[in-house]
Amino acid sequence: MSGPTRSIQVVVMVVLAMFLIVGGDAAGTVLTTAGFPPVFVAWSRFALAAVLLAPFCGLTRAEIPKMIDWRLALRAVLIVGGIVCILTALRTEPMANVFGGFFVGPIVSYFLSALLLGERVTVARTLLLLVSFCGVLLVVRPGFGMTSGLGLAILAGCFHGCYLVATRWLAGGYRPRFLLLSQLVIGGILLAPFAIGPLPDLTGTGVVLITISALGSAAGNLLLVLVNRTTPAGVVAPLIYSQLLAAMVIGWLVFSQWPDGLSLLGLSIIAVAGVSSVWFAGRGR
Repeated sequence: MSGPTRSIQVVVMVVLAMFLIVGGDAAGTVLTTAGFPPVFVAWSRFALAAVLLAPFCGLTRAEIPKMIDWRLALRAVLIVGGIVCILTALRTEPMANVFGGFFVGPIVSYFLSALLLGERVTVARTLLLLVSFCGVLLVVRPGFGMTSGLGLAILAGCFHGCYLVATRWLAGGYRPRFLLLSQLVIGGILLAPFAIGPLPDLTGTGVVLITISALGSAAGNLLLVLVNRTTPAGVVAPLIYSQLLAAMVIGWLVFSQWPDGLSLLGLSIIAVAGVSSVWFAGRGR
């Protein structure tokens, strides 16, 4: 496949992955506003995604005992915390604003990776990430109308940033598809005791929304795994910021939400500063 064709394919796959993941969150939001607990929605996503993706993950008999590695459990706890927090935040806050707060994650990941993994810190990337943090502040506005929902969005981003560091920590010892399956299986097991309880009637619509929530997340993550197998992280990372666009579009189409002027400015700053930071990282600056 020629270079330009492959580049277009990568862009399409990553952007589609972002829309699928945000679409799954939108379905989860409809469920939580209808009375389903966020923990139950998160559990159904992990459990169903594990079942759907297991045939594609190439799990071997020798890898099964590795599922009890405490490091994999820690990584799964971090992604579970992030998803439960973001689903809870989406019950009360506009989707684009929630994902704006969530993008504190790359900042947490950058500094924590330097502290724990000894990764390189540069002046240019540090300044750009601080600018990105200013964008987050414009979205969440601490002390000026910041809500508990936006606080949970930031907490979700912190969980996700720590999860990214844990992924880098373990990447040398496990296959990407095994890491994906392990977080789904362990996450489903960890959430199961908390997901048991009284629920609203599971009508046909509820089953469809649960399926969309799980399929959107599963398909989006599978696409990212497939892209990352053949594409450098420096190429993929800037495209992840299309998640902000997906949140704006889907939030508008499904919930008739649109960011106000300050939030829109903050989201733009997050995206531009984030992409610029990845550009500098790809050039060792």
